[in-house]
Amino acid sequence: MNVITAIADPTPTLARRCRPIRRLRAALAPILAAVLVPLALAGCTGVAVEQYRAEAPALDLRTYFNGTIDGWGMFQKRSGEVVKRFHVVIDAKWQGDTGVLDEHFSWSDGSKSQRVWTLTRQANGSYLGHADDVVGQATGEVAGNALHWKYVLALPVDGRTWHVHFDDWMFLIDEQTMINRATMSKWGFELGEVSLSFRRR
Repeated sequence: MNVITAIADPTPTLARRCRPIRRLRAALAPILAAVLVPLALAGCTGVAVEQYRAEAPALDLRTYFNGTIDGWGMFQKRSGEVVKRFHVVIDAKWQGDTGVLDEHFSWSDGSKSQRVWTLTRQANGSYLGHADDVVGQATGEVAGNALHWKYVLALPVDGRTWHVHFDDWMFLIDEQTMINRATMSKWGFELGEVSLSFRRR
């Protein structure tokens, strides 16, 4: 085919050029479906905190997080590998609907860190939370024995700061004991989990 013919009738040339694109699209379709469909379903599923409305004992953050609380936890990669363990001591006190939780962490690698939360109970019973490394504010809903926290932490990683999303659930077991499980994600991909148990002194 000469140049004049190609200009006059571009269809055959375009068809040949588009074949590799079509083949690539066909090859990628199953991969995209395998990745995007689970992500879409994950966004559409999930347990609402209201499901635990009838569960006892009823959780009141102002009662449980008041005084000194010990916590023992670990961080696991997405593979399940435990990469860090820690002990945290929380000194907590409230004035009306505002509480301050002063957390002191001792990590398995010998390092130490601190985070100070300021929690505020809203008129509808939900909570807002602030801390120095929290991006924006945390939001929390309580129903029955459960608390569902959502927030973003600015975490240092290899000299950079990552904004990591936390989907955080706490369940009151008895007056002294609480179980905490948080899923960490970035760009919609799960990074790992934090498991933690609290015990009031």
